[in-house]
Order: sequence, then C-alpha cells, then structure tokens
Amino acid sequence: MLNPDLKLNPKLFDADVEQVPIRKGFGQGLLIAGDSDKNVVGLCADLTESTQMEAFKKKYPERFVEIGVAEQNLATVASGMAAMGKIPFMSSYATFSPGRNWEQIRTTAAYNNRPVKIAGSHAGVSVGPDGGTHQALEDMAIMRALPRMVVISPCDSIEARKATIAAAKTKDPTYIRLAREKTPVMTTDETPFEIGKARLAFIPAGGKKAEVGIIATGALLYKALMAAKRLESEGKMVAVMNLSTIKPLDEKAIIDLSNEAKALVTVEEHQIAGGMGSAVAELLASHHPTPIEFIGVRDLFGQSGKPDELIELYGMGESHIYQAVQRVLIRK
Repeated sequence: MLNPDLKLNPKLFDADVEQVPIRKGFGQGLLIAGDSDKNVVGLCADLTESTQMEAFKKKYPERFVEIGVAEQNLATVASGMAAMGKIPFMSSYATFSPGRNWEQIRTTAAYNNRPVKIAGSHAGVSVGPDGGTHQALEDMAIMRALPRMVVISPCDSIEARKATIAAAKTKDPTYIRLAREKTPVMTTDETPFEIGKARLAFIPAGGKKAEVGIIATGALLYKALMAAKRLESEGKMVAVMNLSTIKPLDEKAIIDLSNEAKALVTVEEHQIAGGMGSAVAELLASHHPTPIEFIGVRDLFGQSGKPDELIELYGMGESHIYQAVQRVLIRK
C-alpha cells in the first residue's frame, strides 16, 4: 500500500490559497545558503531582479558578479570560480541559460565536474506575454542529457528555497528550473525535501489501492492534485506523486507506484519529447512496462498569451489531466 509522505498546505484546496512565484523561493534560498557558506557566490546575466538575486547582491556585493548580456561568459566564469573552490549560482531566463550557453555549461561545468548551480528562471509557457522566444520548453531535456548534471523542478516557492539550499551543499553541477508567475503554495516549511527523492502528495482514501498514478513536476502539480480530487469524488482511486528531481530519478518510488497502479499519467510544463515523462518511460521500459499518458507540450513552440490561457491551449490544464486518466484506465 502507498504511503503519503508529502505534507501539503492545509489550505491548498481553498479558493484563496496563497500564491507566490517559484523564483522567489530561489532568491530566499540563495540568501540562506550565502549566510551559511562564504564560498557561495552569485552571477547573473543582467536579470538580477527578475531572477530574484537582488537580495543576495545587496547583502554580499563582494560575492556577486554582474556579467551582463553574455550568457556564455556567465557559464565559463562560474565554472572558473567553481574550480577555485567557490560555489557559484548563476541565473538568467531558462531560454538563455541553459538555452543559449548549453555548450559552455556542457564543456566547462559538466565535463569538468564543477559544482556550478544553474537557475533557469521564467521556464514554461506560463511566462505568458513574453512569447515563444522566451518560453523555455526544452530545458529539462537538454540538461538531463548531460552526464553528471542534476536536474530539479520545484513545485512551489517553498520547495525552490529548499532545493537551492540543498544544491549549495553538493559537489554536483545542478540545474534548478523556476517559473515566473505566482503559483499555489502546495507545501509547508515542514514538508520534507531531498534531492533525488520523490514524494507522494495524494493517495486513495481508506487504504484502497490506486487505479492510476499521476506523476507531476513543477507548478502543474497543483493541476494534478485538483484533477485527483475530482476523480476521487467520482470514485476513482488516484495517487499523485511530486517528482521534483528529474535527474537522478527516484527509481524505487516510481516503480512502486507503477506496480500498484498499473497505469500512469505524467504531467509537465515542458516538451513531452525528452522531458520528465520521457525519463519515467525510459525507466519503466527497462523495469516495469506500464501504460502511460503524457501531459505536456506536443512538439510546438510557445506563443504570447495569458499564462492560464496558454496552459489550456497546450493541453496541460486540470481537465486535460482528468481526461488522460480516463484514457489510460482503458489501456490497463
């Protein structure tokens, strides 16, 4: 039987649930990490306020470098600082870092196994009016393909704060994916977080077995939970997993969920090709072949629009997750 181990915000399903930008948690976590370790340094590509590095810059100006609009230099300078014993956090919009400077990240950070921490902000279509050029939908795919690279996609601002603090304590090159818009705060300060550990956020009531498992990452975990509540009201037994670490995967947790539910739906604000769903499918193809429905962007670029409208347009809303569960149940 599945055991829930993700303590949710008790007001999560209220109409007035608190909403905070995920990127704000990164800024808070960076400041805490900097307070704890003088080797933590910050670098940015002319987006200090947008990526929430401003507080760190003001408190530790001697440990902050403004690179300017030069993302390739951002990566190489960070890697050089890491080689000298620093713990560099570099930030920009995800479409530029790791989008524009992927080769520099690959060669100077991952290849040389430097503990560079890359914060990719404004990821996904929820950037909204900024349009397709600024909506990173491929970032998890290109980063999880890099050897040694850890990939984290926090579900809310609290988890982003914890992920940043945790990343500062590792020796691994790490990518942290951040959303721009305010999103529901789903977890609490007491909710456990560990890099590489998935958490069950929702399980069937009364100890019943799950008929289907939903694996979600990032802010769309909220949509998955809302869909699960609706399905539960209709008598469907659903479990929801928060997969905040895309690499390394929590293989045991995913296989355990697959063993019980026998059918899965993956949910991500990212291209389906190469994303979190692909990582789950690769794992299960080797260990426990399972019917899967994939929620995400289907081989399209983003476009300008209101965030909620774009989530619906690209088939990633609550109703789409609900329908995917219905489809996968037929395939069991």
